[in-house]
Amino acid sequence: MQRRTIIGSAAAATAATLATPALSQGRIEWRMVTIWPRNLPGPGVAAQRCADRIGQMSGGRLTVRLFAAGEVVPPAGAFDAVAAGTADLYHGVPSFWISKSPGIGFFGSFPYGMTAYERQGWMMHGGGQAMYDEMYARFGVKGFIVGDSGPQWMGFFRRELNSLEDFRGLRYRTAGLGGEMFRRAGASVVSLPAGQIFAALQSGTIDAAEFVGPFSDLPLGLHQVAKNYYYPGVQEPSSAEEIGINMGRWNALPDDLKAVVRFCALSLHEETTSEYDVRHPIALNELVTRHGVQVKEVPRDMLIAFGNIAGEILAELRAHQDPLVKRIADSYAEFRNRSQAYMLQSYAGNFNSRALPIRWG
Repeated sequence: MQRRTIIGSAAAATAATLATPALSQGRIEWRMVTIWPRNLPGPGVAAQRCADRIGQMSGGRLTVRLFAAGEVVPPAGAFDAVAAGTADLYHGVPSFWISKSPGIGFFGSFPYGMTAYERQGWMMHGGGQAMYDEMYARFGVKGFIVGDSGPQWMGFFRRELNSLEDFRGLRYRTAGLGGEMFRRAGASVVSLPAGQIFAALQSGTIDAAEFVGPFSDLPLGLHQVAKNYYYPGVQEPSSAEEIGINMGRWNALPDDLKAVVRFCALSLHEETTSEYDVRHPIALNELVTRHGVQVKEVPRDMLIAFGNIAGEILAELRAHQDPLVKRIADSYAEFRNRSQAYMLQSYAGNFNSRALPIRWG
């Protein structure tokens, strides 16, 4: 199978065209930059859906024009472009911005951390949103969570993983605080945007790569190069997608348009997260039945080693010199630990019961 085309032609635009929101007869046009190839199944489509929905819900008073990764801003520069006011908003993931503060990572994912639904509960009912706002305000950005890809996979590997020794020295594309966990476990971590992963894996620049999960991994074509597909992706038990809005642009909105953006984000979270849950198993079946991908479980001793390293990272962040990072880490850990026992009894208990030898359906 030929690699699917996921990157459209670059728009004929420059950073200068992003500098000021367009205004016409009381209407506002925002320019969104993203870290995704245009229309990439999963996050690329979700970004366009977000742009379209803001325009629809505002009755056209606030519209959003999307520029995909690299069209005017490289993926790694999206946050800075919005913070500086060069662009109005971005669509991305918090894990891309942890170099600014490790506390940002908790709002997107943390290794061995919360599921999408737990994290959203923490954000909405456990104080997470207030700390998210406080952290992003440092950079002149107003953030909203707009979806979650759910439990990720550890990705495609050229060779099998039998022990931690197989992991040491591995050139591995990954990102975020999970990437730091893998680095401490001995991997040589490489950070690459989605559009560059296939070429790096094909050329041998990297030995393995994780991106999202089956729904978004399939169109990248990584299975054409590496057939060993490993789970669970403990580096990201959930992975939130977000929009970040320039604070000046946000503050200039009237209250009703602020409400439009806020409720747009909530509706997108539900729709996008549930879509991943539906599409992942369909794409996984295609990877296995049509493309000969071999699904494999990460060995237990490796999972234990990774988990202990994740615990070390968490302890360091709970003792961080930045009081806000410490508060975020403490709050996240306490919410996760409080939720864990119930989730194992309720959700995991029900999943396990479905595996019993019963006649159903």
